[in-house]
Amino acid sequence: MNKCAIGLTVLCILSLSACVTPQMHTEAQLNSVATGCGMALGELIQDEEQKKLLLTIRQSATPEQRACVAKWARRNGLKPVFVNMNFSESGS
Repeated sequence: MNKCAIGLTVLCILSLSACVTPQMHTEAQLNSVATGCGMALGELIQDEEQKKLLLTIRQSATPEQRACVAKWARRNGLKPVFVNMNFSESGS
């Protein structure tokens, strides 16, 4: 097989793998990742409509937590999205 054919084969494989829809992870899997990254249960959510999005809902995630989630997301073909929520304690 010549270099051109090998390059074309690799290119086809890479383009096909880019189209693969990521799997939906269970709540238990996401909670395991969240606690492993120093976060609380329920702070990681995988969007059902956009399966490639891994949402982190947290008030002031640390840089280490963000890096931990981003690393896991990339390894699993997901795009990490960080949503900073300000939960105010109102007395009224």
